[in-house]
Amino acid sequence: MQREPASDDLLLAAQGDVDAFQRLYYRHIKQVYGLVLRLCADKALADDLVQEVFVQLWQKLGSFRGESKFSSWLYRVTTNICLTEIRKQKRWFSRFTSDSKETSEPINEGNLDVSQLDKLILKLPEQTRQVFVLHALQGESHQQIADWLGIAPGTSKAQFHRARKRLEEWLQDE
Repeated sequence: MQREPASDDLLLAAQGDVDAFQRLYYRHIKQVYGLVLRLCADKALADDLVQEVFVQLWQKLGSFRGESKFSSWLYRVTTNICLTEIRKQKRWFSRFTSDSKETSEPINEGNLDVSQLDKLILKLPEQTRQVFVLHALQGESHQQIADWLGIAPGTSKAQFHRARKRLEEWLQDE
């Protein structure tokens, strides 16, 4: 197994080193926040969930076995936390439509300006948006997405196809 450059920080943080954990936090916060916001489409909820992700990360860091990249493991933990919370708040989310929701701040990951795409992704229906984010942006398989969302793999594929078509249409209209 190839060690990541931050593996020293991982080991130290797992042993309780707060400074090492802080370095991990700053190394991954933008990507975690982007994933969370895209999954839940609500800035206030995203802020809360990102905080929860890092609280749970601090508690679970010792369970990271190094069988995959740390970032892959972190994004799986993040996805699980988000989807669990979204399920809990299902009734709350159903009161909102994509037309009534505006994002106040675009995400900028590194030098890539994705604010236009982010705004369009946030307009997608909830399950379609989740499938698109997990497959297109996180690289998850349709089987894994189906397991997480409690749907058939074919449904995941169909939702992904719908998301791509809608996004292409919206991008042509702009």
